[in-house]
Amino acid sequence: MAVGIFDSGLGGLTVWAKVQERLPEVDFVYLADSAHAPYGVRDADDIYDLTCAAVQRLFDAGCDLVILACNTASAAALRRMQEAWVPEGKRVLGVFVPLIEAMTERQWGDNSPPREVAVNHVALFATPATVSSRAFQRELSFRAIGVDVEAQACGGVVDAIEEGDMILAEALVRSHVDALKRKMPQPDAAILGCTHYPLMQDAFQAALGAQVKVFSQAELVAESLADYLERRPEMLGKGEAAFLTTGDPARVSDRATQFLRRQITFTAA
Repeated sequence: MAVGIFDSGLGGLTVWAKVQERLPEVDFVYLADSAHAPYGVRDADDIYDLTCAAVQRLFDAGCDLVILACNTASAAALRRMQEAWVPEGKRVLGVFVPLIEAMTERQWGDNSPPREVAVNHVALFATPATVSSRAFQRELSFRAIGVDVEAQACGGVVDAIEEGDMILAEALVRSHVDALKRKMPQPDAAILGCTHYPLMQDAFQAALGAQVKVFSQAELVAESLADYLERRPEMLGKGEAAFLTTGDPARVSDRATQFLRRQITFTAA
């Protein structure tokens, strides 16, 4: 029984790598919808339709649990999918909640009322679609009060990373951080609200300053999934992984290998 991991492109590989490291006995199927990436500039209905199609492909591959390792899909499609689309016996989880629970120092599954937390000023860096959805602010409001969130849509960063142009990506990060600081000069914490952004974490930290705590998702999602799967030993397998893409497998494999600095071979979805 494999765990599915979905992203519009390669950013979700940062999540897969940490989850695989934390859970070496779990089988994974990773699907990149490279033919339609990036999702961050699409409208909510388009993102929903594409995400449902991709998750169905993972269900068909034998995955009963799918992680949307894509903040845009988590923001624009997850709640709607859970309420009206996910078949009985299947589960689809997003990547926002583990991040927010860590930031607000709440335990996994803590459903107590929202309360005051240590951080008061939070910078959110995400794709335009994630920012416009306000999903992060909505989920945060369920868990914390008195937190001011300033969001910055980071156009171009995902495209630069997917193309392997890290010099451009770093320049864009500095530009977006500067824009955020004009609106919120002294954030307490920063959220990297896209699974591509951990590759640029050092650039974000340098631009923000050492005093700002930067929260990145991959390790937090891995820990949350480990906690979930420890109660479900039936999910354990042989530690195998398959990688599917709707794009050109050779090109995506080359990009993925550069992305993670380890050999990754994709096949056609």
